[in-house]
Amino acid sequence: MSIFQSFVSEFSQAWLGAQDAVQGGHFWLLVLALLVACGFEFINGFHDTANAVATVIYTKSLKPWTAVSLSGICNFLGVFIGGTAVAMGIIKLLPVELLITNSLGVSLSMVFALLAAAIIWNFGTWYLGLPASSSHTMIGAILGIGLANAYASGAPIASGVNWSKAADIGLALLISPAFGFALSAGLLLLSKALMKNPEFHQAPKEGSTPPWKVRSLLVTTSAGVSFAHGSNDGQKGIGLIMLVLIGILPQQFALRPSHGPGDLKVAAAASEKLNTILHSDEIRVAANQPNPSLSLIAPAYADSAHDHPALKPDLAAAASAAQKIRDRLDGKTSISDLNRTDRLEVRAQILQLDRKLGKLEEEHAPVTFLRQWKQVKEARKELKSLTEYAPLWVVLMVALSLGIGTLFGWKRIVVTVGEKIGKSHLTYAQGASAELVAMSTIGVSAVAGLPVSTTHVLSSGIAGTMVAAKSGVQAKTVKSILAAWILTLPVSMGLSAGLFLFFLNFVSR
Repeated sequence: MSIFQSFVSEFSQAWLGAQDAVQGGHFWLLVLALLVACGFEFINGFHDTANAVATVIYTKSLKPWTAVSLSGICNFLGVFIGGTAVAMGIIKLLPVELLITNSLGVSLSMVFALLAAAIIWNFGTWYLGLPASSSHTMIGAILGIGLANAYASGAPIASGVNWSKAADIGLALLISPAFGFALSAGLLLLSKALMKNPEFHQAPKEGSTPPWKVRSLLVTTSAGVSFAHGSNDGQKGIGLIMLVLIGILPQQFALRPSHGPGDLKVAAAASEKLNTILHSDEIRVAANQPNPSLSLIAPAYADSAHDHPALKPDLAAAASAAQKIRDRLDGKTSISDLNRTDRLEVRAQILQLDRKLGKLEEEHAPVTFLRQWKQVKEARKELKSLTEYAPLWVVLMVALSLGIGTLFGWKRIVVTVGEKIGKSHLTYAQGASAELVAMSTIGVSAVAGLPVSTTHVLSSGIAGTMVAAKSGVQAKTVKSILAAWILTLPVSMGLSAGLFLFFLNFVSR
């Protein structure tokens, strides 16, 4: 089956399934939510594209429309073939169980509040020409929704967010600008030591283009940043749409719809294997080791296994989740054999099991020395394949939205990045250094499943090259960018939380 046929098949099944599950006006509200999510990615496209094309435009390597068109194509390809690791991180940030257990009206209020807050702040900073972070904006909106939902439902406010995942994402967003600044500055200094051609370290002359080698490097890095941006920021859009679908249509999207006959048997066998391993004496002894630095190997546990230590709470919870998954999947061969309750329960237990196993791996290093731990990781991966997915039509929608958005509105941010960060004109070496670091940092983060800000990595990289070249930075612009960086998270959190409570009290009733 071709990609086009797969897209048509998956989309038609989702459309018909949504019509059956959500009746009347609520169905069209769902369609509107998906279109608004695509609108966020469209704005993300023209908001962040400037970061990729500013250097090639201001070094006269490419004409503006050529640079923007190339960036749009690379953004599209980045989304389409960049994987879904970052998207899954976005989904895990908000406990999806909160969306699933709410009424349809509440879920729709959450979705529209999240989308509206992200778009308002993204569009506002673009209008002011500020290179603010779409990543910070989306993540702040998700955090605000989680906290507000917990407050409105009477649950402990802290339970509205997956704080472990939030900490990982927050650390990546915090470190990446400093990383971009330092590496870009270092790379520029290295290029000065190794590349003696003075032209490479000069600003472009009026009416001239750079030498072809320099031009090739700048165009390649610009395309690379665009591709990396698509693979990272595009995945955030995929995660956003999957949050919408899972929250409003959990019975259809809680588990991978396209799993074929026999796949659930594999998942059932994986959960049974996990349950058996988690009850083994070997695992129990390893989890009770007080010193993670001990060089323990599997045979060492056999001698002490006669103690039969009790299951630790995390082990017991993980084993219980594995058993519940096994019970739900017993005798089932495809997703269609599971009713709505079973699908939601299997998803919830897979998420709980995965969190517990991750915590066990982090806090009890001795278990990772066990021969059985390889089997645990394999079984864990098989189960996660049921929940960590994105339909082809979702990926294509985001890719098109980001790619087309790239063609519009780029000039405001380009002027800020190209003219207002440094006190002098951007040189070839500065542009190449900042782009190389941004491309590498964003690409590696996408593979690792960590959302980082293209805007902050590249703009801080350019600032780093200006400082390294001793040409200085424009304090007013840097202060504005820094203010946007500081304000984006709390403002987007407050916006989404306030809009959610407004919709909940005045619209969804």
